[in-house]
Amino acid sequence: MSLVTQLRARLDRSHGLDLDIFESDIRGEDIRARGAAVDAAVLIPVVDRPAPTVILTQRTDELPSHPGQVAFPGGKVDPGDEGPVGAALREAEEEIALPRDRVELVGTTDLYLTGTGFHITPVIGVVPPGIDLVPEAGEVAAIFEVPLETLLDPANYREREIEWQGRLRRYHEMYWEDRRIWGVTASIIMNLSRRLRAATEGSSLSRSDGKNLR
Repeated sequence: MSLVTQLRARLDRSHGLDLDIFESDIRGEDIRARGAAVDAAVLIPVVDRPAPTVILTQRTDELPSHPGQVAFPGGKVDPGDEGPVGAALREAEEEIALPRDRVELVGTTDLYLTGTGFHITPVIGVVPPGIDLVPEAGEVAAIFEVPLETLLDPANYREREIEWQGRLRRYHEMYWEDRRIWGVTASIIMNLSRRLRAATEGSSLSRSDGKNLR
């Protein structure tokens, strides 16, 4: 059974389950109350290796929003896009030169409202290894891969607290080598982890070559 088929099946089985899902951060809740948010999308590109990996980017320090942070390729949904899926594919082409015709779509997962005013739809896609990715110099400082198993393991995350605008904010973070994965990106990953694990608790994603992945 292919990796795409397994991921789709798990997402489908998780529908209707009562899961502990992060819907927004604290400031995102304020934005929801005001009814003002911009539709956006990110692509979660899973590389179909014997041990699958996920492509992530590190944003440049010059960006006005979330400079230097680890993120998925993505951005706001433009009028010419075919919805969030089209936006995610377009942004991945622009940011890391990932051809949209090399992405086999799995589906979308839980929406997330950010404090900066974006209502994000995560789009999951499987891509083959060996694509020559190129960072867009104005936005992307680096492109790297993290094992999917590592990202989905909740034991790798720590819960932290900071005070922001007079309110206590909780967030999750993990480190991969010298890179800090936290905030919105970590929440999107943890939501996906909860869905995939709840769909078949205790089982593994199995490759046809015998490799297993939680």
